[in-house]
Amino acid sequence: MFHNYSDRKRAILALILANIIWGAASPIFKFSLQNIPPFTLALFRFTIASLILLPFVHKELHRFTNEVRNWKEIVLYSLSGVTINIIFFFLGLKLTESINAPIIGSAGPIVIIIASSFFLKEKITHKKIIGVGTSFAGVVLIILLPLLEKGIDATILGNLFLVLATLGAVGQTLVGRNIASKYSPLPLTFWAFLIGSITFIPFAFGELMNLPPLDYRAFIGIAYGAIFSSALAYSLYAWGLSKIQASEAGLFAYIDPVVAMAIAYPLLGEKPTGLFVIGSLLVFIGIYIAEGRIQYHPINKLFKE
Repeated sequence: MFHNYSDRKRAILALILANIIWGAASPIFKFSLQNIPPFTLALFRFTIASLILLPFVHKELHRFTNEVRNWKEIVLYSLSGVTINIIFFFLGLKLTESINAPIIGSAGPIVIIIASSFFLKEKITHKKIIGVGTSFAGVVLIILLPLLEKGIDATILGNLFLVLATLGAVGQTLVGRNIASKYSPLPLTFWAFLIGSITFIPFAFGELMNLPPLDYRAFIGIAYGAIFSSALAYSLYAWGLSKIQASEAGLFAYIDPVVAMAIAYPLLGEKPTGLFVIGSLLVFIGIYIAEGRIQYHPINKLFKE
């Protein structure tokens, strides 16, 4: 079936699958972080993911290395999409509910729309400005939920960490749009993981010296993170990003909250409150206003283009 798809449709499918995997990641990682420290989980996850990819890319690495003319772009891609994104993502999950992560992350397309207009010269309209403002209001509501519902606590800091994680992911998308079409996606992903793994070592060193006995929760997080959320999803994302515009790629992030909420309740007992639903709706309404057409829904993009 899929061999009859155009490259664009296959790219859309790749981005949908990547975001389904990432949507499930936040509750799974929060579950895992009950037993393993965040930087240790990040180090294990990306080191193992690098080893998983190595057999598939080792023949291409020499050619890839010779083709690279600007290693600063590769390093920036790695630091934004792996180091910054994952550090703040895991720190945020330690402090706040996992269902907050994909909602805050879903505002990434709005940031991408703004950034794309400056860095990639993509057009921004008045309608997009209204959408940006609407989504921003929803994100602020989600961030301030703990203050509104139960007073000041560490959950607000966790939500702010998730905002920083989202900015890291946005940076990866913008940098990746410039380089993904130049290089094969698997070697690019391998280098991103390897560079990211190295950056986690100093952060994880102290944790490893006092590492508690690990149980099934830690191993579930490591396995899911290395195999699915890293090796598979990042490779799908890198390939999909090479085929469509950066502003379009970010729109697939709003698959994540649906998947996350379906898993978070049975796994962690997390339930969305009324204010959470209002904030989420504002985020998605803002995305819809900014884009202005129903075919931007990922499933419609797959089957109607």
